[in-house]
Amino acid sequence: MQTRTILIIEDEVEIAELVSIHLRNEGFATLLAHDGKSGLSLFQQRSIDLVILDIMMPEMNGHEVLTQIRQINQTPVIFLSAKQSDFDKISGLVIGADDYMTKPFNPLELVARVNAQLRRAFQWTGQTASSKADVINIQNVCLDADQRTVLVNEQKVNLTPKEFEIFWLLASSPNQVFSSEKIFQRVWKEDYFEGANTVMVHIRTLRKKIEDTNKANRLIETVWGVGYKVNA
Repeated sequence: MQTRTILIIEDEVEIAELVSIHLRNEGFATLLAHDGKSGLSLFQQRSIDLVILDIMMPEMNGHEVLTQIRQINQTPVIFLSAKQSDFDKISGLVIGADDYMTKPFNPLELVARVNAQLRRAFQWTGQTASSKADVINIQNVCLDADQRTVLVNEQKVNLTPKEFEIFWLLASSPNQVFSSEKIFQRVWKEDYFEGANTVMVHIRTLRKKIEDTNKANRLIETVWGVGYKVNA
C-alpha cells in the first residue's frame, strides 16, 4: 500500500511536530514547513497527497498559499487555525479548503479528518456518477468526472473540489431538487448541523464561475424553501 505524504505548514514548531508525530504513528510520511513561502516551495517540489495549513504565518499567509495551490491542482487541504469565527471558516472553504479545524484541537480528530479527506480524494467516484456516464453535457456546460474538469462554452473553468462535487451531484439529476441538507451530507459526508450557509456560499461562487449573467434562465436554480436544482 502506498504511503501517503502529508505536508504540514505551521509556524508554531511544537504544533507542527505534534501533528507530525500523530500522523507518522498512523503510517503517513510527513514534511514540515514553518512559513507559507517555504511550504509552497515544498508543495511545488514534492509529491504531496494532503496539506495541513495554518492561516496566520510569516512570508505568506494560509489564504495566499491555498490560492497558489489551487492554481496548480486540487490536492486536499485542511486549514488548522486559531481563527474560530463562522466568517473565517466559510471564507477558508470558499477559497478552496476541504476542511477547517480550530485550535486547540484533538490530534486524533485531525488524523480522522485526514483519513476522510484522503478517502474522498483517492477513492472518489461520485455517488451519483457510479451508475451514470463519466461525462455530462448540459446546456453550454460539459463536466468530466474522470478529469474533474468543467468546460463552459468550451472554455475550462477552475472549480474547487467541493464546487465540482456539488455541481456533479446536481447535474447528474437535472431538474431534481436537492435540499441543502442532502447536498451537505452527500458532498461533505458529515452530519448536517449548520451546513446551510456553507452550501449557500458554495452555490453562489459556483454560479459566478459557470453562469452567463445575461441568461434569463439560470443553470443552477434556487427553489425557495426547498433547495437547489440544475435546469436541463
